[in-house]
Amino acid sequence: MLQNVIGGLQGMIDHAMVGHFVGYTANAGIGVSWQIFLVVMVFISSLFTGMAVLVARFVGAGDRASANRVVYQAFLTSSVLSIGVLAPLGYFLAPTLLRFVHAAPAVQAEALPFLRIMFVFSFGMMTFFMLGGALRAAGDARTPLRYGVALTVMNIVFNVILIRGLGPIPAYGTKGAAMGTTLAGGLLALLAFHRLVTHKWVVGFPRDGTWGPDWAIIRSLFRFGLPTGLQGVAMNVGGVLLLRFIGSLEPSAAAQAAYAIGYTELFSLITWTSVGLMGATSAVAGQNLGAKRPDRVSEGVHAAAKIGLSAAAVVAVLFLTIPGALLAAFGMKDPEVVQIATLLLRYLSVSAFFITVALTYTGGLQGTGDTRSPFYITLISQIVIPLGLCTLLQSIRPLTPGDIWLSILLGHMTRCTLSLIRFRQGKWRSISVGIEPA
Repeated sequence: MLQNVIGGLQGMIDHAMVGHFVGYTANAGIGVSWQIFLVVMVFISSLFTGMAVLVARFVGAGDRASANRVVYQAFLTSSVLSIGVLAPLGYFLAPTLLRFVHAAPAVQAEALPFLRIMFVFSFGMMTFFMLGGALRAAGDARTPLRYGVALTVMNIVFNVILIRGLGPIPAYGTKGAAMGTTLAGGLLALLAFHRLVTHKWVVGFPRDGTWGPDWAIIRSLFRFGLPTGLQGVAMNVGGVLLLRFIGSLEPSAAAQAAYAIGYTELFSLITWTSVGLMGATSAVAGQNLGAKRPDRVSEGVHAAAKIGLSAAAVVAVLFLTIPGALLAAFGMKDPEVVQIATLLLRYLSVSAFFITVALTYTGGLQGTGDTRSPFYITLISQIVIPLGLCTLLQSIRPLTPGDIWLSILLGHMTRCTLSLIRFRQGKWRSISVGIEPA
């Protein structure tokens, strides 16, 4: 949770700086870019979900050698995908993707260089996600926290220099935010690679020098990770399509800026803590199922949900009592943007309770190997419900920002309900995992 909160501060600082030095069109540009980038990045990083399922189960069973083999194959596969596929396709398709979400011309001008830099130099960020997932699945949550702090500090330093300029270094504005993020991730990836090769952590690369692809493990990574990848793609495609509805509003640029700050950044105070709980729950669930203790799986999920609800209560109070101060921290002073964003925060203060419970139970399902159910739940809650409601209302009358914010809330409520029902069915108890011997 702490790592994800600290990591979330990077995006907040990016938005705060460009909001003050460039304007709210830069906020909208970064928000739109991240929504597009996450569609692809989440798919590739889904391999790390498959990796975490296998690593946690093998560690729980006392098989460290198999856990190390899984970590290396996840690193190898994600490297090929991020460098060989994501970088070239993302660079050339970026303008088309921005037009698809109806980004205003001023927003596109800010978003295009940011998005291209993120696509081309995403390898460092992928390595960081892999590192965190592998170590947490093996029971070490402190090392990812320390590296997360280091990544955030480097990102802040680079962004302060590159966004506003310093001495002979010019001010790069929105583009500087992407440069700082990728530069920090790249430096951390080099350090992580050294530590994995030299076996300084609880997991590392295989000691037997087997560096080629192991197709049995890669198939297992996709078996458990692909549904999560499709889930992430569906969720973020839903977000991109939601941006099309936001782009169709009369105050489109103002609404996109409100969405970028209110949902992408401020709501991350609850989503990132909940994602942290989801990762912890997944590790606890996988290790205990590997150790033949399914009763502790249920106990872990219930405990995580209680923690998440406590955090959601704090965030909800902030959204309801000091929305103006929260928005002002990002340089949001335009009356129209503030009005739309304040309304969004009211809806999100309720969503916070539902999304934190949904994510903790998702962690329990994924950690035990049930990665398909969350995918189907996501299709219903993140696409069918919100987009269906927006489509229906738009066919009756012009959409308002409040219509879109309501659709987000109803989607979160649906996701929570379905995740809870699926976990309590208990079918995860009989899921088995395994790979061929080395």
